[in-house]
Amino acid sequence: MERPADDVMVLYLKLPANERLQFLAGQYIDILMKEGKRRSFSMANPPHDDECLQLHVRNIVGGAFTDYVFNKMKEREILRFEGPLGTFFLREDSDKPIIFVASGTGFAPIKGIIEHAFYKESRREMIMYWGARKLSDLYMLQLPQQWQQEHDNFKFIPVLSEALPEDRWQGRSGLVHQAVMDDFADLSGFQVYACGAPVMVEAARRDFAATRNLSLEEFYSDSFTFSNDPKSA
Repeated sequence: MERPADDVMVLYLKLPANERLQFLAGQYIDILMKEGKRRSFSMANPPHDDECLQLHVRNIVGGAFTDYVFNKMKEREILRFEGPLGTFFLREDSDKPIIFVASGTGFAPIKGIIEHAFYKESRREMIMYWGARKLSDLYMLQLPQQWQQEHDNFKFIPVLSEALPEDRWQGRSGLVHQAVMDDFADLSGFQVYACGAPVMVEAARRDFAATRNLSLEEFYSDSFTFSNDPKSA
């Protein structure tokens, strides 16, 4: 258990000895809670790095599982889960440039997809926009910054909507999907992978198609919802 931000916990789940989970980068698992509820979390690790499954858990006020993670869970506890699940993964049969749009812990599956692309030595152009309210919400900021330094086909653009004075933010501001539209007048030649809050994912899908010529067949998304919904951040 690692805590890169006050309200984010990174869990590393180790499978039983000699077992491996076969999955595609970007997919998720369902944690099975004792009372029968399920909580879904995307795997942030790529398939080639599967000694532990990495989950990014945001602390949600009133959330049964997140309250347990942040206040009661101990290392080496046993969790039950089902997976892999989901269709949010890299379409490797395309050579189109990719725009990734993440908000909050929507970074998790996108991290896995990007690391998988690097591992496969993909030469596709990749641009990642990561939106959050304040600087500390970009809880692994140094990682995409490192990717940008190491890979000439990758560019990282962080966007803050409510930067704090102490952040001394000099970067992009506003809504993350709007930042994409500010940079691109035409998305007809791109694939877009969006993950995070439903309001962001839906706005990106609607506006990219309506105003930037993006084919909806090239828009792949995974919305994170909370409470009793099947997919939770």
